[in-house]
Amino acid sequence: MITYKDRPWVKKYDEGVSNTLEYPEKAILPQFLRETAQRVPNSVALVTSAALPVVGRLEKGVTYAELERASDALAVALVELGLKPGDRVAIVMPNSVAFCIGFYAILKAGGVVAATNPTYPPDKMAYQINDSDAEIVLALTLFYDLVKSIQPKTKVKHIIAANIKEYLPAAAKFLFTIAKEKKEGHRVEALKSGDYWLQDLLKKYDGQKPKVTVSPNDLALFQYTGGTTGVSKAAMSTHRGLVANVLQQEAFLTVDDIPGEKEIMLGAIPMFHVFGMVAVLSVGIHMGAKIVLVPNARDIDDVVDVINHFKPSLFHGVPALYNAINNHPKVTAGEVSLKSIRLCVSGSAPLPDATKREFERLSGASLMEGFGMSEAPTATHVNPVKGENRIGSIGLPLPDIDCRIVSLEDGVTEIPVGEPGELIMAGPNIMKGYHGMPTETANSLREIDGQTWLYTGDIARMDEDGYFYIVDRKKDMALIGGFNVYPAAVENAIKDHPAVLEVGVAAVPHPEKEGQETLKAWVVLKPDQSVTSEELVKHCESRLAPYEIPRRISFIDELPKTAIGKTLRRELIRMETESQ
Repeated sequence: MITYKDRPWVKKYDEGVSNTLEYPEKAILPQFLRETAQRVPNSVALVTSAALPVVGRLEKGVTYAELERASDALAVALVELGLKPGDRVAIVMPNSVAFCIGFYAILKAGGVVAATNPTYPPDKMAYQINDSDAEIVLALTLFYDLVKSIQPKTKVKHIIAANIKEYLPAAAKFLFTIAKEKKEGHRVEALKSGDYWLQDLLKKYDGQKPKVTVSPNDLALFQYTGGTTGVSKAAMSTHRGLVANVLQQEAFLTVDDIPGEKEIMLGAIPMFHVFGMVAVLSVGIHMGAKIVLVPNARDIDDVVDVINHFKPSLFHGVPALYNAINNHPKVTAGEVSLKSIRLCVSGSAPLPDATKREFERLSGASLMEGFGMSEAPTATHVNPVKGENRIGSIGLPLPDIDCRIVSLEDGVTEIPVGEPGELIMAGPNIMKGYHGMPTETANSLREIDGQTWLYTGDIARMDEDGYFYIVDRKKDMALIGGFNVYPAAVENAIKDHPAVLEVGVAAVPHPEKEGQETLKAWVVLKPDQSVTSEELVKHCESRLAPYEIPRRISFIDELPKTAIGKTLRRELIRMETESQ
């Protein structure tokens, strides 16, 4: 009989992927940038572009040597501004060259990156910056006034400002300055006392290197998580953990022996989240790939145009993004080809079968579903590149990651293979804990058999070959008529209807039976498509048990989502409550 300790998944690894890796004993994350800059100094690391009327899309690249030099200079500047080892620095920026320079500079200076979503409302942003104890913030000028407005609620002493135009192509920079900079809120006439321009600091400290000793066990990252369901928590990760996960991901994805500098990565996933920060930026830098930066992945027209112009080969995305590309008019009409993409990974939410099949048909690429967490930054599972890509599965655990499925009741008893329970994981990439939250840390990290195990809060199962399947989040499981119902499974069934673009399902208070719950679905239809509630219910009857079928359905224009594309079920429930 197969058990979790047998690690059956390693038998399904692609040829050449080892079940255990060697990790550099003294490596820190910026070392990967330094090594790549020495190996391919003139290769382009980061690309910024802009689409101009008549002219078309223009681009500007930053080489690995330039990125290394700029991040060295900013690291020296941070130390001069008083940054001490272990101090946190907040980043309030979308995907941009300035973000990437700041990310590596903070780590080189011995600091801890605490990136936040720049579109957060003031109170939420203030909470995270204050909770991190950051005294320095790197911010895009578009968000400078916002950061200044919340500064009195935080410990922030200095803001380092960067304008998005600084790394645009010359023509685009000129047009942006005269047409958009002031109109869209990017222009800051003068910084307040104690604040600095990024470009001034880069010039002042150009050519200097930080004289700071950083060790693998030092903290490198605060990733805030859980803010959609309560107070957000900062998952703390070390350089050692981040280095391990970069190598784990790269070992699984680079089985085609293509030189890293030949790869073009689409940098659309937000880098203020670990999915973009680790899986795209950090892995891409270690490979030596060209990373094409997309500041706003919700601008699907721009994403499609970037794909058309740059012909990326690697693409990390989320189901909503793949779905939107599938249905973009230029893609459906054949005006834009996706054929350059050979490998892509989907994470953050369940990948619908229909979305996967259609994207693979359009691109010819392998779209592999994976899984990761802020507490194990970032990837822990993915389907193999050349092996069987099982629909509905998050794939196999990456090298050196152990997994078990345990009882939802006691959290200890191992559940038989094939049956659902809570997924727990152990490995070199697991976080150190939550900043300032010992109770939450103790609930999430537990010692078993001499290993530290992360309790994920996800209900999952493993098949006999070692493929894992996410059933749902523990907190989202509904009790309908005495049966456990998993909204993710219901969503997947509804998404199979040809008229449905997206759907969110959640348990809401029953309108007639006090103290009981009922399922409701919120449906977004494809353009020019129609379907009735009755037709969707009938569609579900052959796919779901009677108690799993939502009898209440609303049609809406857009689902509420997080920055990386997760449906906010809590927000759907709030919408339902307020409509009563």
